[in-house]
Amino acid sequence: MTDAEDRKPQSDEARSVFVPPSGPAAPADSESSTTSEFAVPDGLAVPKPGPESETTSEFALPAGLDVAPPPHHEPEGSAFSTPRTYSARQAAFTPPTGVPLVRLTKDVPWQDRMRTMLRMSVTERPAPEPVQRHDDSGPAVPRVLDLSLRIGELLLAGGEGAEDVEAAMFAVCRSYGLDRCEPTVTFTLLSVSYQPSLVDDPVTASRTVRRRSPDYTRLAAVYQLVDDLSDDETQVTLEEAYRRLAEIRRNRHPYPGWALTLASGLLAGSASVLVGGGLLVFVAAAVGAMLGDRLAWLCAGRGLPEFYQFTAAAMPPAAIGVALTLAHADVKASAVITGGLFALLPGRALVAGVQDGLTGFYITASARLLEVLYFFVGIVIGVLTVLYFGVQLGANLVPDAALGGSDPQPLLQIAASLGLSFAFAVLLQQERSTVLMVTLNGGVAWVVYGAMNYTGGISPVASTAVAAGVVGLFGQLLARYRFASALPYTTAAIGPLLPGSATYFGLLGIAQNEVDSGLTSLTKAVALAMAIAIGVNLGSEISRLFLRIGSAEKRRAAKRTRGF
Repeated sequence: MTDAEDRKPQSDEARSVFVPPSGPAAPADSESSTTSEFAVPDGLAVPKPGPESETTSEFALPAGLDVAPPPHHEPEGSAFSTPRTYSARQAAFTPPTGVPLVRLTKDVPWQDRMRTMLRMSVTERPAPEPVQRHDDSGPAVPRVLDLSLRIGELLLAGGEGAEDVEAAMFAVCRSYGLDRCEPTVTFTLLSVSYQPSLVDDPVTASRTVRRRSPDYTRLAAVYQLVDDLSDDETQVTLEEAYRRLAEIRRNRHPYPGWALTLASGLLAGSASVLVGGGLLVFVAAAVGAMLGDRLAWLCAGRGLPEFYQFTAAAMPPAAIGVALTLAHADVKASAVITGGLFALLPGRALVAGVQDGLTGFYITASARLLEVLYFFVGIVIGVLTVLYFGVQLGANLVPDAALGGSDPQPLLQIAASLGLSFAFAVLLQQERSTVLMVTLNGGVAWVVYGAMNYTGGISPVASTAVAAGVVGLFGQLLARYRFASALPYTTAAIGPLLPGSATYFGLLGIAQNEVDSGLTSLTKAVALAMAIAIGVNLGSEISRLFLRIGSAEKRRAAKRTRGF
């Protein structure tokens, strides 16, 4: 090749597109130079490939790559650069059984342990311990779900709160090795879903609750069954659990019908004494309540709904009060009617409804409160019907009549509160071993209320709330001492605090066309009822929070309670 040919410029086809053009060379600056996205990042050294000496894991770093420590002086960091504290050798992966992030002590009641886990996310729940309540083929998933639904049905029908029902259903499933369960409780529908893994189809079962009957003896037996299932030392097979559940359903009520009728009379008579009645008022209120109870039983036997049963039961006490007024007897007709209303006010359903609302079960709470509203409307219709005819006949019923008198009798009222709580416990079909404790709890509630209202001059609403809080606190302590439900120790104890007199004066004011005063009294009755329900729930939460009866660690609240 000649020198002329060397000096001749080459064509574009002969020059590669990757060859830099002739000219001044660019300065070697690492920051301004353009790099390829496939280039090895700074800090990663690529050694020469060598033979593999051992088997590597699929999660291990690829051979030939090693994380070198970053330089001490970096002029400028990148969002994609490796953190200083990161090391691929220390990477951890979630095991198949889950990561037990929260440790729960085993010596606390199962209600608190299950409630704590239900308030967690599914991914944060601790892995269950191995159980031996099934054969080698694994648990019978449909039967376990059916058992949990039947247990939840008995608890919900007995008046238990939605959160406690979910905790019991979750405890049953977890006892048989089904940890990925999600129970759901509404007012009339129970459902539970189990998904073995993320790639398997879930199994879902549901059950409808159509009838409710307060039987706290059956409720306590169901709690004992769930407690035995949750105990690792007690080996209860699935067949044994079904057998015990069938025995619980077949058990008869601990008290006969005539005892319930006498208890309703004792409850009404004791309530009339609480509002200032004497011996004649006690007898009249007791007779009216017993007649109303028998009339309600007759309506129930005819298949009438509970709305009409409450309406029929409210008429006899009001009729006896009007009759005594027309007969010009020297008795307080208002005390007679108030005592009869005490036996009908749905305090149990009210407390359960407010408790469901405070714990986040708003659909169930709305349904329960709507049920309370219907019962209350039935009582209003029954009493107003009698009072209207009594006013037309010339009965001198005074809406402003003072109940309780200016000089209350503390000893007599404490005895009446004890009798009222005792009768309420019998009506709720409680175990005989719990009747004494709940009776004393009701007496303590009335002592607190009387000391604050009569002696201290505090408003009735605030006094009622504090007394109900004491009931919830003591009831929760007694329930945790016996590892049982708190309902048998709290529901009957709030009986002396129910707003019977405010309800009566509200209805009487409406019957006598004094709507303003009547609505004022009814508003006071609603405020007292809400104070009872909130006080009971607050006392229970205080016992779990400050007395450390719940989980070993602080219980997490749901995110919805934090405002986002």
